[in-house]
Amino acid sequence: MPLHKSAEKRLRQSARRNARNRARKFELKGLLKNVQKLIDTNADKGEVEAAYRSAVQKLDRLGVKRYIHPNKASRKKSQLTKLVNSYSEKA
Repeated sequence: MPLHKSAEKRLRQSARRNARNRARKFELKGLLKNVQKLIDTNADKGEVEAAYRSAVQKLDRLGVKRYIHPNKASRKKSQLTKLVNSYSEKA
């Protein structure tokens, strides 16, 4: 347990920030899984593209705000784009 007031405050801040970061990363995972699920179930091309756009938007935001490393965001966007493009060619 912290012994100083400032250490107690840092503990509270750290817990809040940790919860916020985990929520954002969890939301991103859900968006990525949603795109994959739509592709696996042969969903409508428009549905897949809408899910793709929201996932890319979230990746951009998290990369810029440094919730995830910008290179990781770029890599995930590239992987997602390849996946959606291959689905679009099949459909």
